Amino acid sequence: MRILLPLLSILITTIASAQTGNIRGFVYDKESGEPVIFCNVFLKGTTIGAATDINGMYNISKVNAGDYTLVVTYIGYDTTEVKISLQRGKIISQNLEIGESSIKLDEVTVSAAREEMRTEVKAAAIKISKQDLEMIPTIGGEPDLAQYMQVIPGVVFTGDQGGQLYIRGGSPIQNKVLLDGMIIYSPFHSIGLFSVFDTDIIRNTDVYTGGFSAEYGGRISSIMDIKTIDGNKKEMGGKLSANTFGSKVFLEGPLTNSGNSSFVFSGKTSYLDKSSELFYKEPILSFDEKGLPYSYTDIYGKISSKGKNGSKISVFGFNFVDNVDYEGISELDWNSRGLGSEFILIPGGSPVLIEGNFAWSSYNISLDEEASPIRESAIQGFNMGFDFTYFQPKGKIKYGFDIHGFSTDFSTYNSVNSEIEQDENTSEFSGYVNYQFNSTRWIIEPGLRLQKYTLGISPEPRIGVKYIASESMRLKLSSGIYSQNILSTTSDRDVVNLFTGIISSPEDISEQADGTPYKDQFQKARHLIAGVEYDVSKKIDFQLEGYIKDFTQLTNINRNMTSNTDDEFVVESGIAKGIDALIKYKDHKLYIWAVYSLGMITRTDGENTYSPHFDRRHNINFVTSYTFGRDASWKADLRWNLGSGFPFTQTQGFYENLTFSDGINTNYTTTNGELGIEYAELNEGRLPYYHRLDASISKKIQLSKNINIDITGSITNAYNRENIFYFNRVKYKRVNQLPIMPSIGASIKF
Repeated sequence: MRILLPLLSILITTIASAQTGNIRGFVYDKESGEPVIFCNVFLKGTTIGAATDINGMYNISKVNAGDYTLVVTYIGYDTTEVKISLQRGKIISQNLEIGESSIKLDEVTVSAAREEMRTEVKAAAIKISKQDLEMIPTIGGEPDLAQYMQVIPGVVFTGDQGGQLYIRGGSPIQNKVLLDGMIIYSPFHSIGLFSVFDTDIIRNTDVYTGGFSAEYGGRISSIMDIKTIDGNKKEMGGKLSANTFGSKVFLEGPLTNSGNSSFVFSGKTSYLDKSSELFYKEPILSFDEKGLPYSYTDIYGKISSKGKNGSKISVFGFNFVDNVDYEGISELDWNSRGLGSEFILIPGGSPVLIEGNFAWSSYNISLDEEASPIRESAIQGFNMGFDFTYFQPKGKIKYGFDIHGFSTDFSTYNSVNSEIEQDENTSEFSGYVNYQFNSTRWIIEPGLRLQKYTLGISPEPRIGVKYIASESMRLKLSSGIYSQNILSTTSDRDVVNLFTGIISSPEDISEQADGTPYKDQFQKARHLIAGVEYDVSKKIDFQLEGYIKDFTQLTNINRNMTSNTDDEFVVESGIAKGIDALIKYKDHKLYIWAVYSLGMITRTDGENTYSPHFDRRHNINFVTSYTFGRDASWKADLRWNLGSGFPFTQTQGFYENLTFSDGINTNYTTTNGELGIEYAELNEGRLPYYHRLDASISKKIQLSKNINIDITGSITNAYNRENIFYFNRVKYKRVNQLPIMPSIGASIKF
């Protein structure tokens, strides 16, 4: 009987499915052919419908056979209706096009982010659209993903020069960045103000600050999933821009007259190292040269083609170059390049959506310092994956697998000139299944991911739950186990380090304090996140989240290694916990984003517990954007950030350190020793509070229907706050973050 019941249930489901049909397809913008995400598609006169996903796809399952009118609606677009006839047991593929409305709406009553909140768990997720990026004050006239990332709840940014993003207690290497499925190892340039991604190529970015589902793996802190546009399939267009610090070109258009294929190209370069000398006649950094020694060049290209049923394939490639040249002192260069492909396959008679990707990427970095051996690091390899989504009336099942193979080549030296090197080839295999169940009140999403490393296997259960308490309030909870197999050659104890090499997890890690070996040789963490989402009104959203990240095993390079007999690596653990509060107001003219983050991060090396240098206890971000003037042609943006001081290790005193270079024959009475520094306990001090105001104002001039000019003026650090970067103990000199930086830029869009 126990066997018959499940079989009977399957039989009944199969019979029911045969009596109904499925309606699916894609929604495209009529002018560009780009998919329209998170618009509403429903059957007229019923409550049956669905929202389009990140690919612009909708799926309405198990609909009774009959004649219907399919309706698609979206804010800012005209409503489109199409008549369809659905037969039993059949699947209809119906693509739709919608055009922008000529009627200007007074307010936006629904947003993609809010719509997703009501249908997905995504406990610790922020959705970033191209429109969101444009709300942040621009640096030189161009919005940038790096600027927006700094205002996300739980994100700590450590500085303008070589600054990194730390997400809810995780180090940069513990954040996975994906570009259309490809792994990106270095997403931000050294100056910290710019990302490698041109804003015009971004369709959408999902940032998971923790508790992400079984779909993602290979990192123990966060995920940044970037999806790019396919390009205009109807007509040529683009943008040319130039500003105080750089310039760029962006082009898109059709490859054929059929409207089924398109291309995207973006190239941008910086001449900050040259132009900054015009503004700063005096040295602004800890060296004697004028200006800022940063420059970069980024190139990206993509070709896409789609079929009549919505299936598509894309091929893309990029080359990102970064340079920091402190003349006569040090020079840092890194290069990131890649080539990848992704596809979506819609089988004709199956309700399953198949997505896949294949990519190769590399990251090479070198640091040449005066009187020091050169440091070099390289990682290169491929990743591929297949995802299968089976849609159901009350949810979906998603499963798939990933393969990642890479090699690392690393060489550096520690403070006592002892070489640390690694030359390894390794691979990762993973499979996952994720089930989402939606009811009137509950969204339940259990999942399981299995990570197979060269060093072992990591089973990783995940769970996400959302309770829809009312039309305006939702409670959420997520938890899971996470692992990763790569680590950075920088340490959480390092304050300033532009050189960020990457290596695979070593096999020869030290034993635990009690002498027993570690069960796993890769890094592991556990997440627990709970929160509430509340729609205060049609224009105001409020979110509150509490989190705990338990980094049960962290592997770091042993900075205190003095001989070949010492352990090259040390194993630590850590805890990150905090509360993030977000309130957002948005209408057709005014946008307000306010964030308060309270966090506490500790690391333990087995003997001592310390706060890493990015442990910022209090962090406030306030962002506002206001559109005004005739035809809404003016826009003013402002961002203010206030953060408590970072930890630092205090100096107790100085002494003369005699090296006895001639052994016992050294004459200590006449030999000059080296400066020695006596330190206090690790990171027990706190630097002063940080605060900075950025502002920009822009004017749009419409030359014709398809051509407009934007002129933008901006100021970074508007009131010239002297925020400390670090303190040079040897020279006994304070080094500050960047001073006031004015800029002006212009762009023409066609």
